[in-house]
Amino acid sequence: IRGPYVERFEAAYAEATGARHCVSCANGTDALYIAMHALGVKPGDEVVTTAHSWISTSETITQAGATPVFVDTDPDTFTIDPAQIEAKISARTVGIVPVHLYGQPADMDPIMAIARKHRLWVVEDCAQAHLARYQGRPVGSFGSVASYSFYPGKNLGAMGDAGALTTDDAHLARRMAMFARHGG
Repeated sequence: IRGPYVERFEAAYAEATGARHCVSCANGTDALYIAMHALGVKPGDEVVTTAHSWISTSETITQAGATPVFVDTDPDTFTIDPAQIEAKISARTVGIVPVHLYGQPADMDPIMAIARKHRLWVVEDCAQAHLARYQGRPVGSFGSVASYSFYPGKNLGAMGDAGALTTDDAHLARRMAMFARHGG
């Protein structure tokens, strides 16, 4: 828990994922919740995501006080179907959480175009696609934040439960580290 080994892991994992910052935390669920909290998700907000994921994806949205708005999946990849996202966006929508699933990356180019058009953040749920690539780039390198789970049964598992967040935003990394480390 913390210490020099974890610090070396954070630096190495940031480099492996192409991110400037990596913040370790207890597990993938905490990673998603910490991202929601750091991004300022609040009651009344809506977050677009897919129901085809482990419950943590939608659970953390509701824990933060927001409402998950579900979009169906692409039948070839089982990831969120970008063609259906825009119809689900309302005045209360603050973000999109695509889930890279079974090692398959979500179609990030149209997702990011929609996010830019509507001024939404994107949190990439990478819990089941560690180091997968989309258009030559690592998943997790497109949105504001990426969350990872290292549960022993995941694509990249730890000896126990573990999680991480990556971002290029130094301010966001500091906020997430503060939440992950109980204010430290």
